[in-house]
Amino acid sequence: MGPVAQILGDRLHLQHGPIDLIIGADGARAQAFAAARDRFETVLEELVAELDLLRQPIGPETVHPHGETAARMMAAGRQFAPTAFVTPMAGVAGAVAETVLQAMTSTAELTRAYVNNGGDIALHLTQGTEFTMAMAGHDARSLGQIRITHADPIRGIATSGQHGRSFSCGIADSVTVLAATAAKADVAATLIANAVDLADHPAIRRQPACEVDENTDLGRRLVVTGCGRLGTDAITAALANGQARAEGLIAGGQINGACLFLQGQSRGVGHSPVTILEGTPEYA
Repeated sequence: MGPVAQILGDRLHLQHGPIDLIIGADGARAQAFAAARDRFETVLEELVAELDLLRQPIGPETVHPHGETAARMMAAGRQFAPTAFVTPMAGVAGAVAETVLQAMTSTAELTRAYVNNGGDIALHLTQGTEFTMAMAGHDARSLGQIRITHADPIRGIATSGQHGRSFSCGIADSVTVLAATAAKADVAATLIANAVDLADHPAIRRQPACEVDENTDLGRRLVVTGCGRLGTDAITAALANGQARAEGLIAGGQINGACLFLQGQSRGVGHSPVTILEGTPEYA
């Protein structure tokens, strides 16, 4: 089936294959939604055309893709590749959101807009506007709130973890990252979630990614397929590993902040407009 578009009150829903967007806009909304629909028509087929390249690890000799969204994925991934295993696919959801948002803002006069691709969000904010969203766990319980204003240097939000849509090499329930772009936030959320981990812990189940999905970009890298109840010290240690990774990315200027959650414990890293609820819900 081809792309599907549906108006949901004052929002636009676009869906094609694995891509599922919720879009909001203040200003010339009808014009912006029309631009989003038009641009979305070919996004998936453009990615499929370069899929073999986009599934390969980024290295010094990696060639640059041709498509707009693929180029965003590659550019974001290259900022992290020198110190980590990264394929352009790590930034696909954020990059798709950016591409559609760019089509909207280059066509319509908007004061505020967002494109939410399954929790990876690209933002457009003008003077005096803000964007507020709630963070929720995989069981839908509230974890806190993010409030971004025009003055904040953040236009991308992304969340990753073992309960997300993609494989994770770590055990984080969720990691939410704030960065200058959605694609950068997407890649960073993946890497930080991977770092929330413990080596050889008996409660953690792993399997080669290619045995779970033969089309994965992770090859035989081990991904987490389950994690049982951990002790307090183990949770603290796993979060400390992720926190160290996040702090390194903040020091390197790649992200602005991150929130890490695992089995009732949480960590907030960086100077960012995030409120984590006191007493994060216990793991169930």
